[in-house]
Amino acid sequence: MRTTMAAVTISMAAAACADGDDGQQPPPPPPPAPAGVGLAEVGIFSFPVVLTSPPADARLFVVEKRGTIRIVKQGTILATPFLDLSAKVTTGSEQGLLGLAFHPGHATNGLFVVNYTDLAGDTRVSLFRVQTANPDRADPASEQLILTVAQPFSNHNGGMVAFGPQDGHLYIGMGDGGSGGDPQGNGQKRTTLLGKLVRLAVASNGQVSIPADNPFVGQSATRPEIWSLGLRNPWRFSFDRTTGDLYVGDVGQNQREEINVVTPAAGRGANFGWNIMEGTACFGSSGCSTQGLVLPTVEYLHAEGCSVTGGYVYRGTAIPSLAGTYFYADYCQGWVRSFRWSNGSATDPREWTALSGGQVSSFGEDAQGELYILSAGGRVAKIVPQP
Repeated sequence: MRTTMAAVTISMAAAACADGDDGQQPPPPPPPAPAGVGLAEVGIFSFPVVLTSPPADARLFVVEKRGTIRIVKQGTILATPFLDLSAKVTTGSEQGLLGLAFHPGHATNGLFVVNYTDLAGDTRVSLFRVQTANPDRADPASEQLILTVAQPFSNHNGGMVAFGPQDGHLYIGMGDGGSGGDPQGNGQKRTTLLGKLVRLAVASNGQVSIPADNPFVGQSATRPEIWSLGLRNPWRFSFDRTTGDLYVGDVGQNQREEINVVTPAAGRGANFGWNIMEGTACFGSSGCSTQGLVLPTVEYLHAEGCSVTGGYVYRGTAIPSLAGTYFYADYCQGWVRSFRWSNGSATDPREWTALSGGQVSSFGEDAQGELYILSAGGRVAKIVPQP
């Protein structure tokens, strides 16, 4: 997680091999957001990092970095956590309980997935079930390990997990292992899951397998779990629940923050460039080849921010004018911006002053497609229409 500049649409034909800032002035900021939106407070939590809901469920589930998951039910935060993993979770640096996703069949099978850093500091992705007698409580003894990945450093753990809206498979965001500059070269290394988007099939009975159509299945010296590669720290990624398009907010190194957008087909085997490139600039060299790399849809320089927080495409019904709008933020500056993705380019860039403020740790999406903003200070608020 790491501030503010106008959204910049990136041409795929751009000459993007200059090391560092190319000296060009950024375009002027987008026009002020139209009136009509605001925030309605949901509650105060301990460093919330995820808000989500099971399919067709009115409850909100808020993940706290310290290792607990809280339920908001009919406007009230339940006193007893849905799940408490605090005794198993390391919370230093960028570590903690970082991800939660409900199985598409959760209503009948009670399955959900969490992503956390264990007491050794390594990534652990596990499957749990809810208690049969009480759907507001998980069964902590039901933990089934799906995946563990050793973490060489305490930062860049990724942490996001999500089920694809079209294929129903589980996607897991993995950072490059941490430190700075990807010293182990994990972003481009196909023998490790670090610096990758991982894709697994999770059956309704909890059985986990590698989908046969993963792009590198059967290739030597390559992990078959890999869906896409070349990521530095995909702190938050999401799918457009209508189109299936994938939006990845990838935290930058020294100069550039980026949002990558790809269709479901283009995401298969996509190489987002790290650490050959940081955004549209070559990293660590004066020249590089962009052949075979997916360049960012949007980037901004560190004169405007320091750590992108990826969000969601709005697909709710409360604010029809926002349909198809993707929201994102910067953790350091606290601004909230948006764009629409059309024909492979970012259009209609805006900054939403009414939604900005605080260290935006994450966005949230409920079962109805309404969106929320989470801050490291504890506030969770819903984006709502204003007269």
